[in-house]
Amino acid sequence: MSSAFDRFKKLHHASDLFVLPNAWNAKSARLFQEQNFPAIATSSAAVANSLGYEDGEEMTFAEYILVIKRILSTIQAPLTVDIETGYGTTAEEIYANIKQLADLGVAGINIEDSLVNKSGRKLKEATPFAKIIEAVKNKLTANNTNLFINVRCDTFILNVPNKLQESIQRIQQYEAAGADGIFLPCIAREEDILTVISHTNLPLNVMCIPGLPGFEELNNMGVKRVSMGNFFFNKLYDNIGTLSRAIAKAQNFEPILS
Repeated sequence: MSSAFDRFKKLHHASDLFVLPNAWNAKSARLFQEQNFPAIATSSAAVANSLGYEDGEEMTFAEYILVIKRILSTIQAPLTVDIETGYGTTAEEIYANIKQLADLGVAGINIEDSLVNKSGRKLKEATPFAKIIEAVKNKLTANNTNLFINVRCDTFILNVPNKLQESIQRIQQYEAAGADGIFLPCIAREEDILTVISHTNLPLNVMCIPGLPGFEELNNMGVKRVSMGNFFFNKLYDNIGTLSRAIAKAQNFEPILS
């Protein structure tokens, strides 16, 4: 049987778009697998929120590893992990974390080019970030370790000036650095998606967002992967408030029993 990495990589080069659900614990990952999704991702925001943290590497990497281990013990589908900015400030620190994930059996990662601090989310400089990607990729290759590196470019999330051109410039740097895929969350316009695809050989991953074209349209455009982010998690947990209010109003438990 082919490795999780091989199966995961092939999904990005198949003729059909593949839909990637984002889990936050072993239970959600298993339920997604039971619905025949070909691979599972984590959402760092959803995992952090489920542990009582905000997104932005507030949870420790050790806590995250415990969740990832439980997910891996529960599913057979390939797992890719959202590691935010890598839980480190140097290429060596980030590589050590990524290698730990690879050794556990993770098939891929998302790593993003923005950083959350006290003043909010801010883009990193592209060239130093690309050098980190290159260093990590080279070390993985030198150690005969296969891992799909999906680089998340946050130009559209942050709505930076000239975001389309800035995205293309960054994506081309990340491609040259050895990225295996590109993730552009918050891109939705067909013209923008087609322009990005025409400027890279890497498979493009987009994210669930209002206004995003449907699966058939995305597939026809050449998008290879679409993920749910933390929207699925948020939708489920929003229902806690709705059901709690319904119980208070009904003065019985019928809202959760019916």
